[in-house]
Amino acid sequence: MRLQCEVEVVSRLLPTCGLRGRGRGTRALLSLGRPPGRARGGGGVYLMVCTARDRVGARYKVQENIERFFTRFVEEGKATVRLREPAVDVCLSKANASNLKNFLSAVRLAHQGTDTGALPLSTLVPAKNSEVEKPKTKMIITSRRDYPLTKNFPYSLEHLQASYCKLARIDMRVLCLKKLRKLDLSHNHIKQLPATIGDLICLQELNLHDNHLESFSGALCNSTLQKSLQFLDLSQNKIKALPIQFCQLRELVNLKLDDNELIRLPFKIGQLGHLRFLSAARNKLPFLPSDFRKLCLENLDLFGNPFEQPNPLVPNIQLKIPLTLLECAARATINYRIPYGCHLLPSHLCEDLEVAKTCQCGSACLSSFIQITVTMNLHHVAHTVVLVDNMGGTEAPIICYFCSLDCYSQFLDRYLQSN
Repeated sequence: MRLQCEVEVVSRLLPTCGLRGRGRGTRALLSLGRPPGRARGGGGVYLMVCTARDRVGARYKVQENIERFFTRFVEEGKATVRLREPAVDVCLSKANASNLKNFLSAVRLAHQGTDTGALPLSTLVPAKNSEVEKPKTKMIITSRRDYPLTKNFPYSLEHLQASYCKLARIDMRVLCLKKLRKLDLSHNHIKQLPATIGDLICLQELNLHDNHLESFSGALCNSTLQKSLQFLDLSQNKIKALPIQFCQLRELVNLKLDDNELIRLPFKIGQLGHLRFLSAARNKLPFLPSDFRKLCLENLDLFGNPFEQPNPLVPNIQLKIPLTLLECAARATINYRIPYGCHLLPSHLCEDLEVAKTCQCGSACLSSFIQITVTMNLHHVAHTVVLVDNMGGTEAPIICYFCSLDCYSQFLDRYLQSN
């Protein structure tokens, strides 16, 4: 029987010599069994501890040689086996709790002299390197020459960087790394992202800086990335717009969109309640979405966008009088917070409701509205603002919507009085 965990063998004679153990374990393979050639004969049962430094292993007799088991924290994968001879404590940690319980049960039976035929014993042989080496959690590749073509990536990886490798697509082997927390594929030639990236359930950071991306799919936004992704770098690509579903990535803290071809930011960007760092410099943004007002940022960079000069006196009137039945139903659904979904309403109507506008009075409007752009000081949404232009400005145009002529005229009165 074998168990992989971390082990520290502590001599109980150390305190008498004024010494103490290190207090931390080493990755090891524990085996319970007999030495080779004695599988059917005598010789007793031994506990063998193999480590990377000692793959041959140290052996300890088990039968009638265990003074005590310490199993208070066995549910956390921790336990200690105290031996009589030599006077050592075998401290186990970071073990699978279920496997640890089974292993300790077998050791206890061997200590009590149970018939060895009933025990799950192993032949005590030196451990393989792969069994005692610490799992590799980080791999950094910075050239095409070093990219592994014949070997698989270690499944234990938590951080993978593969930059300057001229990758045209994401390696499907990467999508099998279920423990991956940080994936850096910057400075490649990737044109499209597979939806299966969303299967990386632990992914917190995704860096795609300097690639050839033209889009970011809605399928990714609806994946498990909604609950895990905190850092996303899409800078220096060819993205013109982000999907409506993008704002489902509500755990995002840092979003980089610099040097793309963006003509608009996500319509419901205000739903990114955890967002603190946003940079979308050197794009093609003419104005900011109305929902931008809801952000609460620490740092904002919108430098180098061709923002239009706002003119509240020149509205874009899309009013439909009288209101259509669809418009009335949509407004009522949102204003009265009536639950809706594709199982209740046609899917196209649900999609329309998801992008409904909000009037200054707080009411909703769908396709009947008045639209204008007004000036907003970016310090209202961010503590630190990078200048919007070379003239020292920190103001940008933002869209405003009105559900009726009355709401627009009230705004216009206040605007003219303040100017």
